[in-house]
Amino acid sequence: MNVSLQNIDKVSALLTVKLEKADYQEKVDKALKSFRQKAQMPGFRKGMIPMSLIKKMYGKSVLAEEVNKLLSETVFKYIQDNKVNILGEPLPNEDKQPAIDFDTMEEFEFLFDIALAPEFKAEVNADDKVDYYDIEVSDEMVDNQIKAYTQRNGKYEKVDAYADKDMLKGLLAELDENGNTKEGGIQVEGAVMMPAYMKNEEQKAIFANAKVNDVLVFNPHTAWDGNPAELASLLKVDKEAAVEVKSNFSFQVEEITRFVEGELNQEIFDQVFGEGTVKTEEEFRAKVKEVIAKQFVADSDYKFMLDLRKVLMEKVGKLEYPDTLLKRIMRANNPDKDEKFVEDNYDKSIEELTWHLIKEQLVKANEVKVEQQDIVNMAREATRAQFAQYGMLNIPDELVENYVKEMLKKKESVDGLVNRVVETKLTDAIKPQVTLVHKSISAADFNKMFE
Repeated sequence: MNVSLQNIDKVSALLTVKLEKADYQEKVDKALKSFRQKAQMPGFRKGMIPMSLIKKMYGKSVLAEEVNKLLSETVFKYIQDNKVNILGEPLPNEDKQPAIDFDTMEEFEFLFDIALAPEFKAEVNADDKVDYYDIEVSDEMVDNQIKAYTQRNGKYEKVDAYADKDMLKGLLAELDENGNTKEGGIQVEGAVMMPAYMKNEEQKAIFANAKVNDVLVFNPHTAWDGNPAELASLLKVDKEAAVEVKSNFSFQVEEITRFVEGELNQEIFDQVFGEGTVKTEEEFRAKVKEVIAKQFVADSDYKFMLDLRKVLMEKVGKLEYPDTLLKRIMRANNPDKDEKFVEDNYDKSIEELTWHLIKEQLVKANEVKVEQQDIVNMAREATRAQFAQYGMLNIPDELVENYVKEMLKKKESVDGLVNRVVETKLTDAIKPQVTLVHKSISAADFNKMFE
């Protein structure tokens, strides 16, 4: 066996693998013996078919399979042992590859085109200035978050008079043109509706200050602007029939229900942050603000890495790539796409490849490593962050661990967690090495940067 690598230019090479009979014969003989033991043929006991017949039947296919397996292993081992920094997979050479005939040949020569990664140095220092956005936590954000907590502890109470956003329950009856209950018309007992969500202001006003036992006349079709889903839900008919109902209806109010927010008290303090962690409203507000600010750090770090990418891409400059070979690799990786797809997407793929190579160097230079515990911790953090979006901060550890176990069962989830760990560790390592240009910004203006 002989393997050699010939550089064509700085970013491409020709890999040649020569296999002799001694390299593969033992594997071929072993495979044929295995076939003989399993093969069944009329006139022969199992395992007793003559080897000459086995070779005639399976010799060529076994030879081809074993040579290809050995070839693949050899190429991979050579690249790994010699630390050849390749892009994509080796591709069979289209010009110099000799014809292969497994019927007559005992020695084989295989040639592969290799795309080499360009040589460059990616590094950061204090001269690199990168924007870092400190997202402001406004009083309104804190108020809205606290409101969400108090609403979760709220309850529904029955009241005597209607106010905005109350829920009404009563008897709904279709009327004829004279304003009388229509014979055979639609009637819904226990109909529930919230006038605050009506589209028509005049219809909505009919219910202002309504009281229990009042009978009100309104037009559902006008009130909800003919919305099929809304009308079907209220009238208990299908959407097609609902849009055709344009009659007035009477509504006898039987019950008015109002949602009353919970009080901001020690019970809510303990629910959100754990028993006894905070004891006053002032402490609670400060803690809520701290939690929101912490959630914004991930957003700020994400934008930092985007801006760092721009800085380093400009710093590294345009790199040389084996364009023709990389386009072949793109075509091979996207067999269902045409030539136009490759041409349209090549420049973008090169941009992403350049950033990938830059990140690889930064990860190596900063000795970023991912341990199993890092993955578990990130899964916990992701789980708690997911619950935090719904204002659930004080989640029992047992519940978190159950979610983590489920996440770690899925390869796709684990791959995503690994990427997040690498990104987080790399961000933490790079920030002290560059000059951060801090900029305060509102959450609204920060979000506009991504529109």
